Amino acid sequence: MIEVRDLKVRYGARVVADVPELDVGEGECVAIVGESGSGKSTTLLSLLGLTQDAEISGHVRVCGVDVLTASPRRLREIRGARAALVMQSPQAALSPATRLGVLMRRALKLHGVGTAPSAGGTPDEIMDRAVEAVMLDREILRRYPHEISGGQAQRFAIALAIALGAEVILADEPTSALDVTVQAEVVAVLRGLREERGLALLLVSHDLALVSTIADRVLVMKDGAVVESGPAARVLAEPSHPYTRELLEALP
Repeated sequence: MIEVRDLKVRYGARVVADVPELDVGEGECVAIVGESGSGKSTTLLSLLGLTQDAEISGHVRVCGVDVLTASPRRLREIRGARAALVMQSPQAALSPATRLGVLMRRALKLHGVGTAPSAGGTPDEIMDRAVEAVMLDREILRRYPHEISGGQAQRFAIALAIALGAEVILADEPTSALDVTVQAEVVAVLRGLREERGLALLLVSHDLALVSTIADRVLVMKDGAVVESGPAARVLAEPSHPYTRELLEALP
């Protein structure tokens, strides 16, 4: 679902992200970890062509689309509908004057989802299934963004991706602003979607404890470079790079 080779993201002469190899298959979760400024989020955004004023080189394919050569129109077609970005604070991206159900219905219409009976059902049916999949009550669709909690906002963002038929979710620190109990709920939703729908998940996080509960493989980034990568069980139990050991030693 995601295939990256020799990715470099530059701003002027400075390389802010250098990723030799990154693959995420169907039903897999790969985590990119590191401290703030390590290049994690830049890497994530570059996979959807969302890094402004950056020079990007290498090979990047997402859902079969060559991101670096695709037209702006082609990229808009895959964003959201096939590859969805879930940010740390999704409420900031929601119109405060628009009910969540109206927002979701507009997104479905924009991407042509639910326009025919054979396309998965009516918009209402698609919306019902999406909110149910993330363990939300349908009543939430009548609320405004300020009327829901941070955990509900994260699950709504994931529900929107599901409603649009996303095959890949790119999640940037999706639980860092949540308390421990709500973090567990969001992780449980993501894990269930992987198992039930074969969803591919690329997760950016600084929380190694969280990563250990969901990731199959891990890339560790420092100062824009990948310093260690491999199966999560091995990297987190027997790290080979001093920086990875420092991150693990910093855990409470």
